[in-house]
Amino acid sequence: MSAGNVTWLLIILTVILANIPWFYGRFLLFTRPERKTVWMCLLEWLLLYILAGFLALGVEKKMQGETHAQDWEFYAVTFFLFVVFAFPGFIYRGFRG
Repeated sequence: MSAGNVTWLLIILTVILANIPWFYGRFLLFTRPERKTVWMCLLEWLLLYILAGFLALGVEKKMQGETHAQDWEFYAVTFFLFVVFAFPGFIYRGFRG
């Protein structure tokens, strides 16, 4: 698989991961609370952001053989990109109530 295809696959997977807490009724994909609060969604969303980061590091290591050191700016940009990716799910959750 080419690097371009892997990149697009990683982006699509990240969009899906960013929206899981807002569409899925279970907390941390296992337990079903009586009502899933916004704080639960945000905690789950943050954990999925970290999972997506480790997945991207693994893909980088597999494709290039090493990972490049990043400064704080890189992580700030990826965090806010994950926020943008989660926007459809957040709006859906807000309208659904």
